[in-house]
Amino acid sequence: MEILLREGKKSDMPAVLELIKELATFEKESEAVEVSVEELQRDGFGPNPSFRVFIAEIQGKVVGMALFYERYSTWKGRSLHLEDLIVNEAYRGKGVGKALYAKVMEYAHLRNFKRVSWEVLDWNKVAIDFYRSTGAHIVDGWQVVHMNEVSLNKFVSNA
Repeated sequence: MEILLREGKKSDMPAVLELIKELATFEKESEAVEVSVEELQRDGFGPNPSFRVFIAEIQGKVVGMALFYERYSTWKGRSLHLEDLIVNEAYRGKGVGKALYAKVMEYAHLRNFKRVSWEVLDWNKVAIDFYRSTGAHIVDGWQVVHMNEVSLNKFVSNA
């Protein structure tokens, strides 16, 4: 089974959104996805794209994706954030995720990024073990912090 990796296109965004929803279900957050195909198309393919995405295809079918964007670390400099790496359940364990992961790491390396960072749920042992096997470091003692839209609006209104 040949895996084709390529840059994502605007026309891939319906398939990307389906993968995002599949990941949300896997992470027990199926109701949390708010982004639309139109937002993905606008934000990823406008004059100032907010993200890039690599697509994995098998026999013309989109079976996985890795969505990432540039950040700046005050400690390290230019860094890349891997927002999501998703493989359709039917294609897991076939090397698709590893190929996408390698593609993102190669992209960062060739462009001299100082770091690639991402989050992983503490119960996702398969992913954690894989990341460790590649030399990635799981950072203990740091908590992920989010300010959602409702809280943000409330905070700004009361500031």
